[in-house]
Amino acid sequence: MDLISTISGSMMEGFLPAGWDLRKIDALAADDARFGRREAWWDPQFEPIACASFEDFDTYMGHEIAREILLARQAARQIVFILPVGPMGMYRWTVYFLREWGVPCDHVHGFNMDEWSDKDGNTLPPENHGAFQYAMEQALYGPLGEKTVPKKQRHFALKNELPSYAQQLGDLQKKGAKLVTVFGIGRVCHIAFWEPHFAAEFGSEKEWRQQTHRLGARLHPLTVEQNALTSFKSRTTLVPAFANTIGPALFLAADRIIGGADGAFNRGMQWQGLSLRMTLHHEPTPWIPSTYMPTLPGRLFYVQELRAPLVAECH
Repeated sequence: MDLISTISGSMMEGFLPAGWDLRKIDALAADDARFGRREAWWDPQFEPIACASFEDFDTYMGHEIAREILLARQAARQIVFILPVGPMGMYRWTVYFLREWGVPCDHVHGFNMDEWSDKDGNTLPPENHGAFQYAMEQALYGPLGEKTVPKKQRHFALKNELPSYAQQLGDLQKKGAKLVTVFGIGRVCHIAFWEPHFAAEFGSEKEWRQQTHRLGARLHPLTVEQNALTSFKSRTTLVPAFANTIGPALFLAADRIIGGADGAFNRGMQWQGLSLRMTLHHEPTPWIPSTYMPTLPGRLFYVQELRAPLVAECH
């Protein structure tokens, strides 16, 4: 007895994305031997990196971001980051390494990938503690001090700026800038807030891949609840039901990716093991946006705990 055998007539019927093959996903979840084994669609330079602890995860991922900034500086090259709020712990280490190495960041351009909104794309004020703009100023831009990213090079997914991201990123790339997408993986395998159910709106994968952004994107209920647990201390009523987000035309345009999966709690509880396995081992499909990330060069850091067998353990 499980979800697949009992879903008919339940409140779960029609709840999960329509394009999900639950039997196939469950088979991936059960195949422990397959975890981390290279798939045919992976980029030759893509690699998953296991981290023994949360501390290692934050340090390794922060070092990876800082190293990209340093290498771009040494090459006299501009560098552009698409940045997430979640995961967040790596930014402390990015700051640490850059300050330790004395690296100025006036060659860095940061584009936040998403932001909470209402259905019309209006966002929280930047001083609101739930706003992604506030989080980035507190975690990255402020702590970098006098060598920080110039304010004019910090971009946020606001109603009046997100529609211009594609043009801005394109112009920077034409001038030789390197584009790096930093990302986490959502409970329903979104990248940014580009949700799986958006796939139903497009007649082809090509059309889906051409989407640059969306204002007031309708979030999946599992996305809302994921954020209630991870960012709002279980207070679901604080989580907006919409968000502004970049689309696949931007997050898949990266020259390199730096991903992170740290979705474990404590006492053996976690929320991200299935999402990580789907990302790595389900063939790319618009119904599971994160499956496209291994097709790009770069690294996906994950907490080792997420690799454990996905079997029931009552708490």
